[in-house]
Amino acid sequence: MKKAVILISLVFSLGFATKTNAQYDVDALRFSYLTFGGTARSMAVGGAFGAPGADFSALSTNPAGIGLYKSSEIMFTPSLYISTVESNFYEEANPGISDIKYAFNFTNLGLVMAFEPKPNNESSWKNLQFAFGFNKIRDFHQRTEIEGFNPQSSLMTVYRDKANALGDLSYYDTELAFNTNLLWYDSLDNQFHVDAPYGGVNQRKSIEEWGAINEATLSFGGNYNDKIYAGVTIGIPILNYHMDSRYTEIDTKDSINMFKSLTLDEELHTTGAGVNFKLGLLFRPAEWIRFGGALHTPTFYTLHEEYSRHMASRFENSAYNAQEPAAGEFDYELTTPLRAFGDVAFFIGKRGMITAQYEYVDYANARLSEETGLPSESQYYDFKDDNEAITAKYTSTHNIKVGGELNLAPLQLRAGYALYSSPYANNINDGERTYYTFGIGFKEKNYYIDVAYIIENYQEDYYLYDPRYINPSKNEYNSNRLALTFGVKW
Repeated sequence: MKKAVILISLVFSLGFATKTNAQYDVDALRFSYLTFGGTARSMAVGGAFGAPGADFSALSTNPAGIGLYKSSEIMFTPSLYISTVESNFYEEANPGISDIKYAFNFTNLGLVMAFEPKPNNESSWKNLQFAFGFNKIRDFHQRTEIEGFNPQSSLMTVYRDKANALGDLSYYDTELAFNTNLLWYDSLDNQFHVDAPYGGVNQRKSIEEWGAINEATLSFGGNYNDKIYAGVTIGIPILNYHMDSRYTEIDTKDSINMFKSLTLDEELHTTGAGVNFKLGLLFRPAEWIRFGGALHTPTFYTLHEEYSRHMASRFENSAYNAQEPAAGEFDYELTTPLRAFGDVAFFIGKRGMITAQYEYVDYANARLSEETGLPSESQYYDFKDDNEAITAKYTSTHNIKVGGELNLAPLQLRAGYALYSSPYANNINDGERTYYTFGIGFKEKNYYIDVAYIIENYQEDYYLYDPRYINPSKNEYNSNRLALTFGVKW
């Protein structure tokens, strides 16, 4: 526990001294953390479809799965996504609130072309395949509501201490507070001051997020003598993330001199694309077993960010009421960690299968780069503090996915489970995710229809600002996805 407190203090000291609009170490994890998506069949078995193969989702995990295609097909997967967040902030004063968000989107669209060698060809390569399309590998849709009475501090407490520590104002936070009369300077003691340094305010934050990472895939594979399957994927993840939030503080007990309320509106929009390479192999020593693995290079992103803030204040003397905007945009680069996969599947004749996948990724290896000038400042931002925070805050994860399929031709019944370990080091947060998946399929010679239902659950502490000043909001995140895949084969 002592180590965790020290680590939290270190991490947020880095962020506290950073002159920027956000803590980019948070973005590094957000854009590096991937979940499973793609076809309904793959999602129904917990995303563990590397070894079974012959499914478009495998091209984003183990591309050797393309080598098991012996016919061509086209498929697409619409889905309905529902997320719910329940928060508890200063629990004794607030029993907790929840919010819900709906989203309709597509998790998959793809085309696979399988080619057989000519009849007189004596090559041991039985089939060659080519595929392109996309798989959704991360969904950002979420709405969060946090509210409670804080008897300890105000956001202005953090701004006061930052201004006094730096001896100056920074564009995106303390300067906004100063220009809206929430922070002022006393020339007698040469210190900045605020009205509510010890809290006593009702705090509320509404956060709405949306967007996704859709990975365009271009894949090639082959089947060597029905024993070894190989594949390679060129992945081009296309990222679109949007966040709107409103933070308010109100003197609901009318106990603070002058101050009545403050409102801080924020908007962040990040777009960009990257590139990565995936290599995979599968080996079938016998009819009843198949195993293999895959390696993903880091994704090299180039990202563009547009951000804005608007702060407004209200006082008992309305002459001091004020509002002030701030906005900017710039480009930067993100290199995500490499990923390694191990796959195995056991087949029970034609009656079904049991499949599993292991995934390793070390989020402490994510890196931000690209020096970029900040608005209204002459210095350049080199991400040094953020990269140090990434190393301190994050750790390696071991993700396990297991699933099974029972073939009752023409129907198939499926179920799965996935456990994603926490990406946070030294237990400074939770973040462990569990998935329960179910599905049913209907398959004929030239077409198929698959349905999947996915339940996701995890918990994380969310800090409205620097945790040295405030208790966390205990947030529980739940999501449900219904996916439907239509496919045609020839």
